[in-house]
Amino acid sequence: MRDRIFAPSRMLIYLVVWLIATAWLVPFVVVVLNSLRTAEEIAQTSMIGWPKQWAWSNYVTAWAEFCVAQTCAGIRPYMLNSAIVTIPATIISTMLGAVAGYAVSLWRFRGDQWIYGIVTLGIFLPQQMRLLPWTIVLRDVGLINTLTGLVVIHTIQGLSFTTLFCRNYYVAIPPELMRAARIDGAGFFRIFWRIVLPLSPPILIVTVIWQFTHIWNEFLYGVTFTTGQQQPVTAALIALSAAIADIPQHGVQSAAVMIAALPTLLIYVLGGRYFVRGLTAGAVK
Repeated sequence: MRDRIFAPSRMLIYLVVWLIATAWLVPFVVVVLNSLRTAEEIAQTSMIGWPKQWAWSNYVTAWAEFCVAQTCAGIRPYMLNSAIVTIPATIISTMLGAVAGYAVSLWRFRGDQWIYGIVTLGIFLPQQMRLLPWTIVLRDVGLINTLTGLVVIHTIQGLSFTTLFCRNYYVAIPPELMRAARIDGAGFFRIFWRIVLPLSPPILIVTVIWQFTHIWNEFLYGVTFTTGQQQPVTAALIALSAAIADIPQHGVQSAAVMIAALPTLLIYVLGGRYFVRGLTAGAVK
């Protein structure tokens, strides 16, 4: 057994994995340490170093004091903006994707594969291609520079992923269940509510984690379609780096980055294992 563990090929795999993990973790560790260092300490030494004194005030300043778009309320209102956009867009896109995935996988109809292909095509289109169409749509419906507009964008954009995930999961449900329900007189939504949805928690967890993380971290649409106090936190972070121009406040900037990343970090820590389980369940059923 020990010979297997210390085999050259296995040791090489472990080495590569550790190198990749280190490459990903080093920037994160640098940001965490800098968030607890004063601007003077960073200026006198370097961007990489252990805090000589713990500057917890960086978090207070980043949360409630620094100025963005001439509003000195910190990062707090922009965190609220991101939550207002992310939570409803995640829930709506997940539920619509579950219904769409159920329709194209278990409730077959003429042209279902074409519809499925068109919906999932959105996964492969660059985001830059969508900016002009979305600009026209939001302008015509009066949702430019609104959080509602971002909710609409992320809900529709997320349908490609949620439909793909749910469809690939639902094709493993035995078709006999569908036939038996139809014989008993159940319709489209009754079958979905009574049979399909109770079997869906693993894949719904996957889609919720995926959508929440993607929408919260999204930057392009936020900085393109919103300005000022309507921006999500990712766009506000760029404004923060531009606002602190005279004396770089790397400690405050790093603290703001950590606060902005906290929701997705919590999702990863609390739901990461369920994400893997959900993907595995969909793959081997």
